[in-house]
Amino acid sequence: MSKNASARKASRRRPTPFGLRLGSALLALVAASGPVRSQAQDTAPAQTVVISAKGYASTDVDTPMSLSILEREDLLRRGALTPGEALRGEPGLAVTVDSAQGLNPVIRGLKKESVVLLVDGMRLNSAQPQGAVASFMSLALAERLEVVKGPASVLYGTGALGGVVNVLLPQARFDPGLTLRANLGGESANEALRAAAVVNLSQGDHALMLGLAGARVQDYASPRGRVEKTGYDSGSAIAQVRLRLDARQQLRASLQRHRDEDVWYPGSIKPLANPALGTSIIHSPLQQRELGEIGYSRTGSGALPLNLDLRVYRQAMSRSIDSRALRLEREVAQTQVEFETWGVDAKADWLVHPQHLLALGLSAWRMQAAPERYLASPTPLSPLVRNDPFSDGQIDALGAFVQDDMRFGKLGVLAALRLDHVAGRAASIGNGVVTRGLARSDNATSWSLGASYEVTPLLRPYASLSRAFRAGEMRERFEASPRGDGYFYLGNPQIAPELATQLELGVKGADAALSWSAAVFHNRISDYITGQPTGTTQGGLPVKATVNLGRVEISGLEAQTRWLLRAGQWLNAGLSALRGRNRDLDEPLFQMPADELSLGWDGRLAPGWSADATLRLVRRQGRVATRFSRGSENATPGFVTADLGLSWRFAGNQQLRLALRNLADKTYHEHLTEGLSGQESPAAGRSILLGWQAKF
Repeated sequence: MSKNASARKASRRRPTPFGLRLGSALLALVAASGPVRSQAQDTAPAQTVVISAKGYASTDVDTPMSLSILEREDLLRRGALTPGEALRGEPGLAVTVDSAQGLNPVIRGLKKESVVLLVDGMRLNSAQPQGAVASFMSLALAERLEVVKGPASVLYGTGALGGVVNVLLPQARFDPGLTLRANLGGESANEALRAAAVVNLSQGDHALMLGLAGARVQDYASPRGRVEKTGYDSGSAIAQVRLRLDARQQLRASLQRHRDEDVWYPGSIKPLANPALGTSIIHSPLQQRELGEIGYSRTGSGALPLNLDLRVYRQAMSRSIDSRALRLEREVAQTQVEFETWGVDAKADWLVHPQHLLALGLSAWRMQAAPERYLASPTPLSPLVRNDPFSDGQIDALGAFVQDDMRFGKLGVLAALRLDHVAGRAASIGNGVVTRGLARSDNATSWSLGASYEVTPLLRPYASLSRAFRAGEMRERFEASPRGDGYFYLGNPQIAPELATQLELGVKGADAALSWSAAVFHNRISDYITGQPTGTTQGGLPVKATVNLGRVEISGLEAQTRWLLRAGQWLNAGLSALRGRNRDLDEPLFQMPADELSLGWDGRLAPGWSADATLRLVRRQGRVATRFSRGSENATPGFVTADLGLSWRFAGNQQLRLALRNLADKTYHEHLTEGLSGQESPAAGRSILLGWQAKF
């Protein structure tokens, strides 16, 4: 239920003790029956299955590309509220941070505009200002999180230069009777409480799934003290109905809704044009996502099976985005916007020959938006007047791909080709001032070619070469307005698409006692889209123009391993190192993640009891873009954090977990934390996490 700002503020002044609230909730929910997987396992996930890499279920070790997969147990173990938080520390991955809710995944140095975000394979289309569009869902409901690292436009179209993040939610299952799974958790640093439950009911040829999740997060405590305006409330509801037409055909209807309230973005704090008036901060009183999908699936049979999946969906991402002058205690800008997308996907995979699994796909989507904005003009003390950044913005995309998954003994070859057409237009920009030259369309070809060879189960070298593209998104094309980093951005309706070509060489292997992977890659991007400082001002703010840089290059190394030291005892390690170069200015690429190494252990202590420990070592990041950023990117000190956890499985179906984050109460911030240079918000300090999960 919505609460007004004064009630929210009062509740934070007089919080119920954290332990009492969480303990009472746990005592009320504990009950019995049904299995929960123990975190310490006797066998490694040697044949981990992934869906997002090829568009259908395949094993990680047979896929000639780098992947990260987090299962439901991993997500609950980490206590993450958002995908960005869950992926932090994974090899090849990082996060940009502008708030406690706004943690956007970064894949191999490429940020949110260059990463395609999916929920159950459907795009979360939206322009991405403050915050994380990836956070418009509840991870407490998720079944798993899959990441494809590297160019993936050949399957997913425009935007997938860095890769793809796909959050897979529960699906209605034809399991007889009623099943319920639930989880509850809390954290001391932000006095957070979160809960989720998923119910599945099936009878005959009908199946129904319902899920609910909610979280209340207060301002978090860092080693330097409480970080103001970092709390928020969120809630999610999901539902799906499936009808089995016969043994091979199904119809489905899905609904999803997520809502965040009272979200502030400390990373957006910046001085107003007149310093005497203080600073401003971006605030979202309400933001939500709604999705409806109707789908049909057919499972093939016989010697040459053909599998088919069709879907039609509508997704709306709506936000209220305000800019508040803190000293004046008033809004100096208010924006209401909804990004509505209608989409159609058709996919098929067909075993046309024992050595050839052919996949075909066709997708089309249209995204529309018409933001309504009011600005205090001509000064922050003036009344708010209508000043829309653009009107009737629209982007249309149409794409088709073909992929051949070939097997020749121990040699696997994966080849794919895609054709895309992307068109953008708007009726006007700059509050109706500009009405000409606002349409542009582009055709693009994406492709990939990869091969892997099984020398032994533990030694599978692979190589891949891929091409991807990214057409300008709506804000890059049409918006001329201030943004959270303190710059006034000038959109460019004629911005050309980026093109990325990546070469990756790697090796994978897995058996019951060891799984490992390592990869080196080089990604060359031409016509790189970015905001470049011009040295001019507009409305008292420095200006960044949306431009195509001639060429940037990103090279990297990543590796990870999981080793069974002895029965029930596992060692884990992960390594990431990136180097980005702006060839136009001959300097480091703006905002590259720091190098890091993670070391971990998890294992059984006694029947029903397991424990884990993780050490994260992040190197100082001093490779900054001095000329390009004009001083807005500063070096970040290195840091080390340690986390500990203890899990207890009891009553056969339930599990309690106690964890300690940032054991040494280390003061640090990620290099990609947004904010005034040198004044970025520190990360949360030492924190106790307590969680419960069960299945009935």
